[in-house]
Amino acid sequence: MSVTPVLDLRGIDKSFGPVKVLHDVSFTARAGEVTALVGDNGAGKTTLVKCIGGIHPFDSGRYLWQGGPIRVDSPRDAAALGIEVVHQDLALCENLDIVQNMFLGRERRRGPVLDEAGMEELAASTLASLSVRSMRSVRQQVSSLSGGQRQTVAIARAVLWDSKLIVLDEPAAALGIAQTQQVLELVRRLADKGLAVVLISHNMNDVFAVSDRIAALYLGRMVAQVNTADVTHAQIVELITSGRSGELGLAREAGAPAAGPPG
Repeated sequence: MSVTPVLDLRGIDKSFGPVKVLHDVSFTARAGEVTALVGDNGAGKTTLVKCIGGIHPFDSGRYLWQGGPIRVDSPRDAAALGIEVVHQDLALCENLDIVQNMFLGRERRRGPVLDEAGMEELAASTLASLSVRSMRSVRQQVSSLSGGQRQTVAIARAVLWDSKLIVLDEPAAALGIAQTQQVLELVRRLADKGLAVVLISHNMNDVFAVSDRIAALYLGRMVAQVNTADVTHAQIVELITSGRSGELGLAREAGAPAAGPPG
């Protein structure tokens, strides 16, 4: 496993007007690992992810990619690096089939016409590489898929583009037990394929089932980044709710910052 993180953020600050949402946040994600990003509503998770994905510029701090400093000023910049964010709403078009969704906005052409056969083959091989066998056909309309299958399509679309870092925002939200297990197994396979995976989740059982490391945000501050095997559920809950658990997290004399908008 590479010692140099794929993503290394250092001292990130982000404000919206007078409200400071991220305070001196450092965060790393490594190839072959699932890093769970946890925190209560308003902790700054979404803002941090939008900074990673180029939606929001940060006010100060350093953005290192594979060990080198870079600027990411737009989602296009992030995608060019190999960063894909799968948002909670999935951004799938129900009236299109799986192939059309996976290539939406990035369609392949053969001369003046779409390369339908090539896209279909690549979509099928990508799903197969992730050991996804639950689809009847890659030409199924998304409207006919279950919640777990839709999440799988969104994740496979991210993998399709030679990604190095995939950010998953609550991928198992609103799924049943069996579908949640399928999605978590897929998340694990992404890391086993050598990708850096950032998983945002409120479900501690899911976090402990699939993650290698946990990064806990509290009111816009990164209070701990720890190996999952080294902490308990109770410690992570304490970090999320109070910013401190024993020797982990904020020092006792540190004052808590003002809460930001839901993040």
